[in-house]
Amino acid sequence: MPSIAAYAPIAPRLDREHFSISDLSAEFEVTPRALRFYEDEGLIAPERRGTQRIYSHRDRARLAWILRGKRVGFSLGEIREMIDLYDLGDGRRVQRDVTIARCRERIATLTAQKHDIDAAIEELNDFVALLEQTQAQKTR
Repeated sequence: MPSIAAYAPIAPRLDREHFSISDLSAEFEVTPRALRFYEDEGLIAPERRGTQRIYSHRDRARLAWILRGKRVGFSLGEIREMIDLYDLGDGRRVQRDVTIARCRERIATLTAQKHDIDAAIEELNDFVALLEQTQAQKTR
């Protein structure tokens, strides 16, 4: 089995063989419903023992990828594409290349949005200053 570090930059949990839904919910601060949703979407695949879900180290690592991807604005489809590339058996070369390209695209998008936000803030500050100046002149 590949090391946990091969999946995502999270600390390995070598003290555990598997995880319960409450273990992962607590560790990643997500609801059990969110975990079931990711399972329904095919992003994680816990083993089932009766009605109990048993999550592997792989599921835990994939969950870390999912949550990181969501935080930076990737769609679930994009996240699925990136994490599923792990299984190609090419030493993760394609996964790294695709992930780097997707991240660079996202950085460009966020940089453009940041520029637009900064410009809007500057314009609003200028407008407030103009209104305050006008207000001060009228109260004299």
